[in-house]
Amino acid sequence: MNTIADRMAAAYDDAIEDLCGAAPQGWYAKRCTARGAVTHAGAATLNVAYDLSPEPDLESLDDLATEVGRQVPVWSIMVRGAADGAAADLAGRHGLRNRSELPLLGCTAGELVFRADPALRELVRRVGAAESDRYTDVLTRGFEVPEGLFGSLMGGDVLAAERITGYLCEEAGQPVGTGLGMRTRGVVGVFNIAVVPSARGRGLGRVLTEEVLRDGIAAGADAAYLQSSALGRPLYESMGFRLLENWTAFHA
Repeated sequence: MNTIADRMAAAYDDAIEDLCGAAPQGWYAKRCTARGAVTHAGAATLNVAYDLSPEPDLESLDDLATEVGRQVPVWSIMVRGAADGAAADLAGRHGLRNRSELPLLGCTAGELVFRADPALRELVRRVGAAESDRYTDVLTRGFEVPEGLFGSLMGGDVLAAERITGYLCEEAGQPVGTGLGMRTRGVVGVFNIAVVPSARGRGLGRVLTEEVLRDGIAAGADAAYLQSSALGRPLYESMGFRLLENWTAFHA
């Protein structure tokens, strides 16, 4: 591996393995360069057969796609890049004919720009497994998804895992935002940045992201990555992140 994108892809793979290992219903499998990950959450990208190598092993990916599809009704196949005809054909054979682009953003620690209001840092705190239900509730409201979509994903040992740190942002004693940091291969992955609709526009998403990054760097990370929506991308780019490459997810 000789590019920052390769390093971030490997770190992402390790993070997903950590997540599945800690989640109550998690399942994870390796076959050559292909991987299968199942969390039993109701989001396609949280139940996925994927291969993040430059040249995916389509036979192994096909086998793991079959295993993932047997376990959950909502799932996806993911590869790096725009996905050639062979990968699209494979996904189509599994009934996954729609595709989404997943931008992978990254930066080194030295490129990060912290500009959140220092007073807002007092609103963010780390949380452990005892608050998994509260965390899941705020995550659900922040992403505006149906109640129960995340299921027990954030339960079990996820918020107690050594390389995973959860965050809640609270105003007047009420939780209004979430964040998650996952540290693998000397980099920190930023996940679950979500703010409830009533609290948006006040810099809380920025301060949550910054706290994940600060703690990751303090723990030894020298770079960071995340996958961004189109709405959130300007925020992350203002913090120093840049597009490394696009990944493709096939789903029903």
